[in-house]
Amino acid sequence: MTDTIFALSSGQPPAGIAVIRISGPQAGAALTALAGKCPPPRRATLATLRDARDGTLLDRTMVLWLPGPGTATGEDSAELHLHGGRAVVAAVEAVLAGLPDLRRAQAGEFTRRAFANGRIDLAEAEGLADLLSAETELQRRSALAMAEGALSREVGRWREALLTLSARLEAALDFSDEDDVGEGESLLPANFATDCATLVSEIDQWLSRPRAEPLKEGFRVVLAGPPNAGKSTLFNALVEHEAAITAAEPGTTRDVLTHAVALDGVPFTFVDTAGLRDEGAGEIERIGIARARAAAERADLILWLGPEDEGPQCRPLWEVSAQCDSPSAMLKSGGALRLSAKTGEGMSGLREALVAYARTALPAPGDAALNQRQHTLLSDVAEALARNREQHDPLIAAEHLRLARRALDALVGRTGTEDMLDALFGRFCIGK
Repeated sequence: MTDTIFALSSGQPPAGIAVIRISGPQAGAALTALAGKCPPPRRATLATLRDARDGTLLDRTMVLWLPGPGTATGEDSAELHLHGGRAVVAAVEAVLAGLPDLRRAQAGEFTRRAFANGRIDLAEAEGLADLLSAETELQRRSALAMAEGALSREVGRWREALLTLSARLEAALDFSDEDDVGEGESLLPANFATDCATLVSEIDQWLSRPRAEPLKEGFRVVLAGPPNAGKSTLFNALVEHEAAITAAEPGTTRDVLTHAVALDGVPFTFVDTAGLRDEGAGEIERIGIARARAAAERADLILWLGPEDEGPQCRPLWEVSAQCDSPSAMLKSGGALRLSAKTGEGMSGLREALVAYARTALPAPGDAALNQRQHTLLSDVAEALARNREQHDPLIAAEHLRLARRALDALVGRTGTEDMLDALFGRFCIGK
């Protein structure tokens, strides 16, 4: 029998209200033990909670009885909306822990039960995990779209289309056993290749969308250039925090510094790096320079503060003249950004330009974005279907359809490994 679990699902006390969730076959019995009876289903009810062992008053509060399967977890559930003091929560949890067949929930166990009971699929669970960790409006809206089933609905429609194609193909194979199939006639259903190509086109539209990783981690902007080019001063100005040490001595920055910040609701990760030079660097500084070059290769955008046209060409790059307030400022062509982190000249323009550029690389507000796992599986679907464009053997075509269906099933968790599920649901808090 499945255990009945309980956990605090609201913020840590003290708080105005503390919500304890109970889920499992003994949820009703647990609520009855505390409140004396089960209230009407799905109706907030005032109840007096007592310890059944000695009648000790625990709290007078609102309770909810939510019989399954139409609940968040798909199981019988109950909620206790307690007064949010630490002692109140601790006392109620102690009583629950002493009831038969009840135990404290593990991290993500409520959501994992929702997945196991078919209330949500894996793509929706991943969206919910991202929603819980969202720190900007852009992250929230994208995660919410995924948690609300934007991708799952498309996957369901594609799966139905694949099943229809498979049924038509099976019918054609059955028909091929009859004697009136002429020699040289195609055994594939009419428009089979066209229908496969149409599905590939729809899937490619999702594959071409901006990915979820830059949205989660922040649009990565790397500041690069030679020593004393003003990188650390600009870095501090962008993050509005004295995160990097600034000094006139060359080689002050010897390691990669990162700082996450939101500009106009767009998540960024700014990266300050060691000054790039070929001579005069000590052993430690040379390690920092190597790390700086590696950081540039991972950048979504490089702000180059060195001599014009000498910056790394591995990633998109903007030329920046970062010390325009100084008579000795490096001269660059008219296309370069002129600014001074010390006086603030040009900084508002740089921030606006960064936000506008990042928005083109990040998902549009409210659009669901694929993570690496989802992108890989959806690419497998498109690849399997694309093989049927020129396919004439119905048996091979049927195998390609099977591979496409298997990848779609893995995408929403119809198939999967326990290790992957453990990693995902371990990201959730105890009460989720």
